[in-house]
Formats: sequence, structure tokens, C-alpha cells
Amino acid sequence: MDLIEVERKRELADSETLSRRLTELGYCEISSLTEVDTYYSRPDVDYMETVECLRVRQRDGSAEITYKPPSSTATHSDHGVVAKQENNVQLAGPGEVGAANALLTAVGMIELVRVEKARTTYRHPDRHDTVVSIDLVAGVGAFVETEVLATDSDGAAAHLEDIEWEIGISANPIVRLPYRDLVMRAQPAV
Repeated sequence: MDLIEVERKRELADSETLSRRLTELGYCEISSLTEVDTYYSRPDVDYMETVECLRVRQRDGSAEITYKPPSSTATHSDHGVVAKQENNVQLAGPGEVGAANALLTAVGMIELVRVEKARTTYRHPDRHDTVVSIDLVAGVGAFVETEVLATDSDGAAAHLEDIEWEIGISANPIVRLPYRDLVMRAQPAV
């Protein structure tokens, strides 16, 4: 059975306090990097409407193309939990990002926006299926994303809620929009 990514994003007023809390609870920082994502849509299908994702991501030392299928009531719960299977293609390296962007443009894809974020990711040594990421998104703000990899979305969603309660973010406002949409909304109208 394929693994699905079950995640929820919340607003974060103080990233330093959460970072200290994670460390106190035994979480270890597993990465700290900058990601630059370029998002695309099709000319005949508005990915903003379908909540699909096609992006080229560049991060420290690597690059990939990711596609996430359209959203529905089955993939997005009323509680802001998102459960989708991602399709990822690893590129040979970060130098391939320009070629990937050129390819998508050449086949008619429309560039929507670039999202730049600093992401610090933590994992508890006893929970290999779960990561907690603190994201500082340029022009938008700070967020925390809790992510569980599982084959059962209901069980994973319950586990995700337990983690959020444990790390002290369960009262933070849920963010239902992808970073792509938040950045697009924050940009001045042209």
C-alpha cells in the first residue's frame, strides 16, 4: 500500500519558543535549509481552483519536481488535515532547476509564484514516521507543519493531533491554504 502524507499547518507567533519546547521533549533537529519553490498551473485547468500542486523545488544540495493531485473532501478534512499522495521526481542536482522550469514553460505550464522559506525540521528519535517543521515564509510569516507518513489517514490524523497537543500548538490557528496561496495573496495586485 502506498504511503500518504498527512499534515496540518498552523500559524506560529514565536518560532524560538516552539524550537526550545521541541528540544525539551527530545526532538532533534534533522535539517535546517532554505527552499525555493516555483509553482505552476495549466492553461486549461486552474490549479488555484482545484488545489493541485505542481512545483519545482530547490533546496540546499538537491532539487525535485512534485505533483499533488486535486483536493477534495476526501483529501482535506474540516479540521485542516491534508492527506495526499505526492509524486516526486528527484533532479540530478540543484543546477537542474533552470532546465526543469524551462521544460514546464515550454510545454505550456503557467508560472504562478515563487515561494521562499527557511525550514527547520525536527524528529523525535522514537517517531520515525513524524516530523515537525518550523517554516519562516518570506513575506508571509511563521508557521508550524506537523507531518505523518502512513497508509491509514484516519489513524495518522489522530496521531497528528496527539503530537500537536504534546508540543503545545493545538490551540494555534489552523492554516488551510498552501504557502503558494498565502504568498500570492500577500503580493501587491498588478
